[in-house]
Amino acid sequence: GYIQACRGLMISAVCLGFFGSIFGLVGMKCTKVGGSDQTKAKIACLAGLIFILCGLCSMTGCSLYANRITSEFFDPSFVAQKYELGAALFIGWAGASLCIIGGSIFCFSIADNSKSPRRGYAYNGATSVMSSRTKVHSSVPDKTLPKHFDKNAYV
Repeated sequence: GYIQACRGLMISAVCLGFFGSIFGLVGMKCTKVGGSDQTKAKIACLAGLIFILCGLCSMTGCSLYANRITSEFFDPSFVAQKYELGAALFIGWAGASLCIIGGSIFCFSIADNSKSPRRGYAYNGATSVMSSRTKVHSSVPDKTLPKHFDKNAYV
């Protein structure tokens, strides 16, 4: 029975992770889908909650299985084959921890968005060699500037 419970928790963690990824993609600022920045922040927060729930399901499934293994291993009356904690459990715990941490970061992204509005930066344009020379020599009205460039003018 406990194996079925662990299997159900892990399958639900995978499904929640899939939906969390979809909501996370929609909630990112770099995508065009999802509406305004405030709506995207709420969707990203929902994705964070789903990722936290995914991590908790995965952590619970791995911990339940590890508890059963350790209780059977240290039970002197248990005569069947005894198992040890393997790499899959440690990878499951690490993955669950990363899901919880990533979900927390997604949830805190809504607080970052509400503090200050996005500032736009003005682009002044690049200055070329000739435009800087033009500014320097603009005080001399009679001198004409050369129309051709030397091969070193582009470096």
